[in-house]
Amino acid sequence: MASGEGAGDPQAAAASGEAEAKMETEEQEGPVLCLDLTSYQLHDLSEVEIPPTLEEVDLTANRLTSADPRIGRLAGLRKLSFRQNLLDDAAVAPLSSWDAIAGLQELVLRDNKLSRIPDASIFKGLLIFDVSFNEISSLTGLSKVSSTLKELYVSKNEVAKMEELEHFHALEILELGSNRLRVMENLETLTNLQELWLGRNRIRTVNLCGLKLIKKISFQSNRLTSMDGFQECIALEELYLSHNGIQKMEGLSTLQNLRVLDVSSNKLTAIENIETLTRLEDLWLNDNQIPSLDGIEAALAGSRKKLTTIYLERNPCAKTPNYSSTLKQVFPNLEQIDSDIIA
Repeated sequence: MASGEGAGDPQAAAASGEAEAKMETEEQEGPVLCLDLTSYQLHDLSEVEIPPTLEEVDLTANRLTSADPRIGRLAGLRKLSFRQNLLDDAAVAPLSSWDAIAGLQELVLRDNKLSRIPDASIFKGLLIFDVSFNEISSLTGLSKVSSTLKELYVSKNEVAKMEELEHFHALEILELGSNRLRVMENLETLTNLQELWLGRNRIRTVNLCGLKLIKKISFQSNRLTSMDGFQECIALEELYLSHNGIQKMEGLSTLQNLRVLDVSSNKLTAIENIETLTRLEDLWLNDNQIPSLDGIEAALAGSRKKLTTIYLERNPCAKTPNYSSTLKQVFPNLEQIDSDIIA
């Protein structure tokens, strides 16, 4: 950096100086592979050296409104993060023509100002694609994203329809929480999916389209009134259904691998259909309408010695005399009752 450059922006100058000093130290030990400028609040990268050997560039929490074209010449780049910047659709458009970085495996555009899915068709080996916390109203454009993708994050947008997902046969994690979804659809071909996050939508009915390998599911804060639909998810380990309108525990007896079950803040009046589960460790039942602890030992017979955490606060049963001592007696390995850690 020439003397006097960046004088009008002391913060940018300091940031670029730190970055250069860091890179100079690394260069003495070998090629610079990673450039981390997280939280420098840079408006552009004009004061920053970008070595051609970089494999990872992290520009999280800056004030960037454009993508520096020098990044497009980093032939070895595998990870690129623009998380928490000010990039709009026009600003990210050049990425689709940067042939030199076609080998990119991870692209993070989370928390920017995008209104549509950016063109990522050039990245034939993309594994992780994150466009969460934007203003995207449609998944149109995902059909151009490589079928190699393993993790897709589109949470906290304005998406109203699940579409253009069919070709993601290798996908393992799908995050579509905090959108405007009402219907579950077009998931049939995601046969390797292991995690599905759909919290804070408007879904009324579960339709998992026969996904039998899935291990984690979240439907928190939707409009479910029934648990029906999970019976075939025999590999399921964690199920989050809090803040719905569910009135009855059902369809759970086949989930023999279940370790975590959260059905808090519903309309349940009984604990049922989980007596055969033997691996249950965490059970969240708080904020329901369960009247008493009578029969709780039988209701959780299979996991009585496995259970380590149980939440029942803000149910009528939590006002039972000797509430905590009764639970400790029934479940000998409890480590936590509600918010209380057992010494």
